[in-house]
Amino acid sequence: MSNTVRLVATVTGEVQGVGFRYRTRQQAEQLGLVGSATNRPDGSVLVVAAGPPSSVEQLLRWLNSGGTPGRVEHVDATMHDDGASHLSGFDTD
Repeated sequence: MSNTVRLVATVTGEVQGVGFRYRTRQQAEQLGLVGSATNRPDGSVLVVAAGPPSSVEQLLRWLNSGGTPGRVEHVDATMHDDGASHLSGFDTD
């Protein structure tokens, strides 16, 4: 893996209207990651996060931990080696 990786995760369950995106941003920023957490029309949240592999893996573990706001039923995640070339900050649009 490269020095920077990108996580793309679709999180399903009770994850909208419960502070999930904002808590995800807080976790990502604490880990030094950039990206976004976006509500999807189907009720899921799309999380894109990029940074050092160990930090991205920590965020993915948190998403799956049961310690998130709401109730996560499933996290469908992929990792990419192309990193954060077009990302800056962490948005919650």
